Amino acid sequence: MNGTGSVAGPRDGETADDFVASLFRAHGLALFRVALLLIGDQASAEDVVQDAFLGFHRAVPGLRDKDKALAYLRASVVNGCRSVQRSRRRAWLRGVEHEPPVGSAESAVMAEEDRRAVLAAVARLPVRAREVLALRYYLDLPHEEIAAILGIRRSTVTSTVSRALATLGRDLKEEL
Repeated sequence: MNGTGSVAGPRDGETADDFVASLFRAHGLALFRVALLLIGDQASAEDVVQDAFLGFHRAVPGLRDKDKALAYLRASVVNGCRSVQRSRRRAWLRGVEHEPPVGSAESAVMAEEDRRAVLAAVARLPVRAREVLALRYYLDLPHEEIAAILGIRRSTVTSTVSRALATLGRDLKEEL
């Protein structure tokens, strides 16, 4: 990884499979956590991340700047989460409820009371606020990179983080 948060492209002799596999090993879990925070269920988050990596694998041969691979994957995950949310919203408008899959042992561990309260408070935030917080605090991205991924101004990222944290503070103080 270089200083800008991107990764070096495939080295001479490294196949697209090797390149994508190394990116997945290094960043797959963090991208999954962002998707889980944005979508709310494990199976859908896994699907979004898998789709992002599959799409990236198909795009590797045509990439001009291999150093932007991680940014491409991050944007793909956020966009995939948006697609899932749109699909759920359309289903809800038609009267079909989204049923998250039955939780695993891992999700049972995550179900501690404080964590549920935080996740519920985050889920009540507007979509953009959830996206900005996930990219900022799960991936530890700087505001400039978040702005580039979401296609917004840096000042919008700054104000969104500030408002979202204030809202979470108020909501969690009431719940806890």
